[in-house]
Amino acid sequence: MDIKEEFEARIKRIEGFIEDRGLFSEKLKKAKRAQRNINATIFLGSVITIAGIAIWALNRD
Repeated sequence: MDIKEEFEARIKRIEGFIEDRGLFSEKLKKAKRAQRNINATIFLGSVITIAGIAIWALNRD
């Protein structure tokens, strides 16, 4: 492992520590959860919309 990879690994470890135990870590976790829920909602809404358009196009005749 060269110095650059070791340095990057240490930085990632420190970032992970701060993310888990640092200031506002609970707010960060809530924000990540909210973003995941928003993404899932948008995805499901898109799938339902596309399915609706497909059904409408097939039954239009």
